[in-house]
Amino acid sequence: MLTPKNFSFVFDKAIPAVSNHITILARHNELETARLGITVPKKKVKNATDRNTIKRIIRESFRLRRHQLPNVDIIVIAKQGIGQLDNQEMVVQLEKLWRKLTNRCNQSAS
Repeated sequence: MLTPKNFSFVFDKAIPAVSNHITILARHNELETARLGITVPKKKVKNATDRNTIKRIIRESFRLRRHQLPNVDIIVIAKQGIGQLDNQEMVVQLEKLWRKLTNRCNQSAS
């Protein structure tokens, strides 16, 4: 997802999945696949290379999980302290959140 309009669409009626370091918001779309938007604020992670690493990990986790996700637009928001997680801890947290999000989206669809 690239445009502010896409992000606003999700923020209006979002289905949340939250952990200490990551928040995932989703909303059903009319497409045949899931789409991803990522925000890693400079306020939360100062170093640009760290922000880019976090984004790469999130994108890769999404790519591996995409076929199991419902047709939703997803926004992943990094929270305070995400920079202190190592890569493996971040992947584990994302996996838990993808499962939680899938369950909540399936419940809201029925």
